[in-house]
Amino acid sequence: MNAKAQNFVVAVDPVEPPPALRRAVYAIGNFDGVHRGHQAVLGLARARAIAAGVASAALTFEPHPADFFAGRPVVFRLTPFAQKAAAIAQCGAGGVISLSFDGALASLSAQAFVEEVLVRQLDLSAVVVGADFHFGKGRSGSPEFLQRAGERFDFAVVIADKVEEGTEAISSTAIRRALERGDAALAAHMLGRRYSVSGEVIGGQRLGRTLGVPTANIALPPTNRLAFGVYAVKARLGERCLGGVASFGVRPTVDHGAPLLETFLFDFDEDIYSHTLEVEFVARIRPELKFDGLEPLKRAMADDIAAAREALRKAS
Repeated sequence: MNAKAQNFVVAVDPVEPPPALRRAVYAIGNFDGVHRGHQAVLGLARARAIAAGVASAALTFEPHPADFFAGRPVVFRLTPFAQKAAAIAQCGAGGVISLSFDGALASLSAQAFVEEVLVRQLDLSAVVVGADFHFGKGRSGSPEFLQRAGERFDFAVVIADKVEEGTEAISSTAIRRALERGDAALAAHMLGRRYSVSGEVIGGQRLGRTLGVPTANIALPPTNRLAFGVYAVKARLGERCLGGVASFGVRPTVDHGAPLLETFLFDFDEDIYSHTLEVEFVARIRPELKFDGLEPLKRAMADDIAAAREALRKAS
């Protein structure tokens, strides 16, 4: 971790601005994925902050508002909070403020959100938002409303243009759709980096070891809707980066159980149970299939390994 990352401020529901973020320029949004569109908003905030000699930061919300209103997790999250904060730090921001999205926050009018949160709680000097940003009870606040409020309360408001890919604006929703059909390449293009997940390596049935391909298994959240299938992957274990092939799905040939991410790491033979593994999806090789027994499955796995090695070679 470099010095800038070490000085990165993470604050949850602060009652006043953290000292390092007083009069900061804030980019505001959910920032799920911290994709290229979000990066543009964060970049504008950072540029304005540098010009003014202050810090830049992100203001975001947890849980996702859609999860709050549903009363349970429903959103296919691209970046859990820790991963989102790390990605925001990589964009050069000085910190992230996370507000708990609860009944009290949801009931604030747009005017009250400006006065109570932006002015009193954060004491910001400027905000940067996307063109489709809405806030306040019933999403009544718009970028234009925010501009008028800024004139009244003496803070600047910058509205960032949408970042488009062809005819479609880059958005968290568009990235989720790409991942739901297994298009790892398109998701990576919109994210500005490859889609990845991380989790603790857990025990399984050890069938992979029996078949000669021991796997490191991670249970993903039930809301993860990545397309089932076999992927060429890069995995990070501490400071090490390892190539591999991963299967995500319900194992129809074996038990049709709960979805599980099973990763075979190339040229690797260590016990990593309970370690945290980050898996980065490079390319989808094929959909999940049901085979007529273990021998056909074993032959398919050999083909998958060869295909994954080739995909990683091309991606390097």
